[in-house]
Amino acid sequence: MSAPLRPPRLRPGDTIAVVSPSWGGPAAFPRTFEAGLAVLRHDLGLVVREMPHARAAAATPAERVADLHAAWADPDVRAIVASIGGDDSIRLLPLLDRERIAAHPKILMGYSDTTTLLVAVHLLGQVTFHGPSVMAGLAQARALPPTFLEHVRAVLFAPAPSLGLAPYGTYCDGYPAWEVAGNEAAAGPMRPDAGWRFLQGRGRVAGRLFGGCIEVLDWIRGSRFWPGDDFWDGRVLFLETSEEAPPPSAVRRTLRWYALAGILGRIAALVVGRARGYDDAQKRELDDVLVESAAEAGRPELPIVSNVDVGHTDPQLIFPLGVELAVDCERRSLTLTEPAVAPFDAA
Repeated sequence: MSAPLRPPRLRPGDTIAVVSPSWGGPAAFPRTFEAGLAVLRHDLGLVVREMPHARAAAATPAERVADLHAAWADPDVRAIVASIGGDDSIRLLPLLDRERIAAHPKILMGYSDTTTLLVAVHLLGQVTFHGPSVMAGLAQARALPPTFLEHVRAVLFAPAPSLGLAPYGTYCDGYPAWEVAGNEAAAGPMRPDAGWRFLQGRGRVAGRLFGGCIEVLDWIRGSRFWPGDDFWDGRVLFLETSEEAPPPSAVRRTLRWYALAGILGRIAALVVGRARGYDDAQKRELDDVLVESAAEAGRPELPIVSNVDVGHTDPQLIFPLGVELAVDCERRSLTLTEPAVAPFDAA
């Protein structure tokens, strides 16, 4: 796969479409949805266009994919962001209009269940963005460190030749109950974080990012929406676990599949997100699983970084699928070595 197309960057005043490709969360918790929209409008300076079924409680796959197609075809829409995740965006994949999507590169951002769409669109040749959704991540932005929105702007609005990533230093493990008035924009208790853990590896390696929620990736592996055998050489694979908190033993079993498929033997590095819902002992056990899995796959030297701010804890970093990430084990750094968005409008 050649270098994917980068969508045009965002500018204040641009239009961003909001879709609900899976769960109708905005219908269940409208105040949290509105809090996220307010951040898009007032903090990021964007014009929000809610697609027709964004607030639908139970839209059909055909209705949800129609919203995606309409947003992709609209020349005024510069980006598309998911309202929240869920568990059935996979049902949209066979309905995607591949030609329409391929013809109009746009920013597509979300995480968790939205992983299915991020992968499908990426395999059509575009950079996609594993990052915060409207209700989970953006709605809480004002309760998070200011470096979170600075990072969002740096990735989506201000392309630079390279962008060094950094731990936020603090995090929350979920949110207060959204059904309680006053919690709609609240983050959970903020906890100090010791930072990324470079578990093994030497020197500096780099490769194009691919990955997402480990459980959701399980749903599509082996399908026509999964990368081919020639895809994996030199990739940086990133994985993160959901709020369902699969135990380290479940992660071990999944990594054994990645080894059996030859993927762990071909990637340049493995980056794993901070696990939501894990206590300190489980986090140490997960680190052991990662190291042992690499050794089982014949890669005792594979660079592995864990506890990275990506996925189901907040604030999260945006990981653009298809953009090169450098992993420097000596300097203990992660760097996007190229911009994720194009610096000028596509002509």
